[in-house]
Amino acid sequence: MKTHHYIFLTTAIFVTLFYNENIGLNLGILAIVYSVLTVFKTPEKNRTRTFMILLVTSIFSGIAFAWYGDFASFLAVVSSLLLLSYRSQNKRMKILLLIPVFVVNCFTFICRVFNLDKWLPKRNASGLWQKVLAFVLIPLIFISIFFGIYSAGSDHFASIFTDYELDIDLWQLLCISILGFFIAFNYWNYSVEKLIYKQNHVLANEFEAKDKIQKATYSFLDLNSERMSGVISFFCLNILLVFFIITFNYEQFYEAVKTPNQLSEETHERVGAVIMSIVMAILVIMFYFKSNFNFDSKAGLMKILVKIWIVLNAVLVISAMLKNTEYIINYGFTYKRLGVYAFLILSLIGLVMTFVKIQMRKKNVFLFNAMIWYFYGTILACSYINWGGLITSQNMKRDDFAINYHLQSINFSEKYLLKYAEEKQNTPLKKEILEKVKTEKSETFLSKILYYETIRE
Repeated sequence: MKTHHYIFLTTAIFVTLFYNENIGLNLGILAIVYSVLTVFKTPEKNRTRTFMILLVTSIFSGIAFAWYGDFASFLAVVSSLLLLSYRSQNKRMKILLLIPVFVVNCFTFICRVFNLDKWLPKRNASGLWQKVLAFVLIPLIFISIFFGIYSAGSDHFASIFTDYELDIDLWQLLCISILGFFIAFNYWNYSVEKLIYKQNHVLANEFEAKDKIQKATYSFLDLNSERMSGVISFFCLNILLVFFIITFNYEQFYEAVKTPNQLSEETHERVGAVIMSIVMAILVIMFYFKSNFNFDSKAGLMKILVKIWIVLNAVLVISAMLKNTEYIINYGFTYKRLGVYAFLILSLIGLVMTFVKIQMRKKNVFLFNAMIWYFYGTILACSYINWGGLITSQNMKRDDFAINYHLQSINFSEKYLLKYAEEKQNTPLKKEILEKVKTEKSETFLSKILYYETIRE
């Protein structure tokens, strides 16, 4: 099939799945269809290991949305399909350029869609497709647009058509068709502008030969002064960080026990301080190791001090993790407390990648190229795993289990709450949960969320 075949086919599938439906199972099906069709459209040379991994994650993201239908799984579907499409056509382009490419394509959609010679086939005028396009599709599009305009301007004109019992919502059908075509066109027929393409080499992980030449970074500092500035800075920062780790751990583990609200507030403040400290630490390292010092034979002492600083920052992250663990043991799981783990783990990965950057003499952009994949992995983990069920299953073992909180604020906890209601013989709770499940099950097939279909009433 040609590009225009994919565009019109997926537009038709989009309209079929979403007309008179809410978002649910249909988006999961659409994601899987897009993923499978992408395989057929992708040239053999572009079917790399990364592409195949993204194919698998895209299909699983579609399944995850069909199962849960929440924002995390929606984000996973969108990011997976964008990455899959991007890798399908550009196996060497850096992922950091993904967002600029698709933003530009969305804004230039109108210009590109009317440039018919670029995406429609050039055929003989006697061809069937040419006649269908010229005699049916193009007139139908114009008629639909002006019908909408004239209907809005004249009630009598609109009544000519609305008085007939035609069970079709023309406005909804038109809007869904336009949206489906917009998505399909930008997915299958996006282009990379030359200005963006020229930036790809700037985002390479490795230094070029010209970057290895020893020279001062700034006009107001010679090379020796800049090197000594780094040694003094990192030596002082190491001393400062040691004292901070000592006081940080003393405040967390040895001060008097506080109320849950005070502990919660202080824990989030301290975790925020730790994350900000890690971000600033990485930025400082990037400031000094952006080019020359990666290859400076006289910068050995500074590299040692930097590695010590990275290790000390890792100790700080682990300390925050231990306190968060203690907090969970004492007061139970919540989304925020699990989120703290996610941010701290990403911070720890950032430190490891910074260590690799210095050890392997990589460019600063290596950190961004690497971390974007870990952020993507975090999105997948958030969408694939029923964190609400995990939170509820663990907290229901506690004596202070808050039923209303888990019923109203925790998603996809119904299975465990039903089990809890049966164990405690809590009939009102069981009735309330089953009413919610019944409401979800009453949706039409394409609007369903599969998770609720697995709950027996």
